[in-house]
Amino acid sequence: MKKNINNSSVLAFLSIIFMLLSGTVFAQEAASSALVLDSGNTAWMLVSSLLVLMMTLPGLALFYGGMVHKDSVLAALMQSFVSATLVTVLWVIFGYSLIFTENNGLIGGLDRLFLAGIGKDTLHDSVPESVFTMFQMTFGIITCALIFGSVATRIKLSSAMVFIAVWFTLVYVPIAHWVWGPKGMLGGLGIDGYAGLLGFGVTLDYAGGTVVHINAGIAGLIAAIMLQNRKSFDARSRRMAQPYNIVFSVIGASLLWVGWFGFNAGSAISAGGNAAMAMLTTQIAAATGSLSWMMIEWKTSKKPSVIGIISGAVSGLIAITPACGFVGVGGALVIGALAGIGCFYACRIKFKYNFDDSLDVFGVHGVGGIIGALLTGVFAVKEIGGVDGSFSQFLAQCEGVAVTIIYCSIMSYIIIKIIDVTMGLRIDPKFEDEGLDLLIHGEKLH
Repeated sequence: MKKNINNSSVLAFLSIIFMLLSGTVFAQEAASSALVLDSGNTAWMLVSSLLVLMMTLPGLALFYGGMVHKDSVLAALMQSFVSATLVTVLWVIFGYSLIFTENNGLIGGLDRLFLAGIGKDTLHDSVPESVFTMFQMTFGIITCALIFGSVATRIKLSSAMVFIAVWFTLVYVPIAHWVWGPKGMLGGLGIDGYAGLLGFGVTLDYAGGTVVHINAGIAGLIAAIMLQNRKSFDARSRRMAQPYNIVFSVIGASLLWVGWFGFNAGSAISAGGNAAMAMLTTQIAAATGSLSWMMIEWKTSKKPSVIGIISGAVSGLIAITPACGFVGVGGALVIGALAGIGCFYACRIKFKYNFDDSLDVFGVHGVGGIIGALLTGVFAVKEIGGVDGSFSQFLAQCEGVAVTIIYCSIMSYIIIKIIDVTMGLRIDPKFEDEGLDLLIHGEKLH
């Protein structure tokens, strides 16, 4: 009997050990399988990263380069290249870490400085983290490149590089973390039941309405106001320097349009229904923005311009950016149409108040971003993005827009003022007739 009891005890003990070990193994397997590489999603994100980079190089470079005077075309192209190179380095050193690692609502942590810990097998959701960081890097690149459009032909390259480095650090990085970062104070990612700063809800920004377009538009506005107008800018007659090559701008706008599918649909971080819906709404808004701008210009100016129709397409693309993953076809139609009309009139504000926003960064990107961000709260569809449009959500969108405008305005003013006092920002107006190409780069088009 005693022997039987001892045998039973031993068997019971071994059974318990086996279950514990099995549970540990199963737990380890579950943890390792929580993130599984999806080759389809990875392929889509690789393509999306390339598409968004193409928006800057050569898309935005050609779009801006074609619209400036012949003597500053190379400088405009150079500005986009400088943004791509400088932001890439800053992104690797601290940008990615301070945005996309968890710390608090104001700023991210230091875990990914110099992209530490990111290897070929490190995953973010179902894609390699290396792909995710590359994709998000391209957003920072184009945001900084956009700002140049407001002062494209009158800013010193050395001072502009300092501005971009400081602005990226003190403005883009915090705002991106607030909206998209873990536990950011506007987006609340990873906080169950988070209702936003004021309790109206979290700010919805699918692909960069606040982070990219309002941010760049407001910074551009501040820069345009603080830098002396070009001699060729005449607010009374609405006269400006003639664009060098509208064909360049059309090619640039076309590349922007195609690249925008990576921008918006890529923000799904997967190749599925969410990406497909974002792609569809992006196309619809671009088309309606282009048509509405053309029609209102045709009515008011009697001639529909090529610059106008491509600007309208860009305004529709901008406005749908925060909304593309939350709205349906009807919302995309309305958002695109209103963006085309709203941005058309917004681009005329500079003549009324006599500030030289050279390539309408505020009028198109700033105002288009505001229109899209606010209307996201109106037209959001729960079956698409998990949130319904409502008055409360509209107020949450207003909150995000207001925080972005206020913070970006104050910080941009301070940064520009300090650089202007210490280094000087604007080229000497007496050299303006030479253009930036010869003055800064020692090269020119023939």
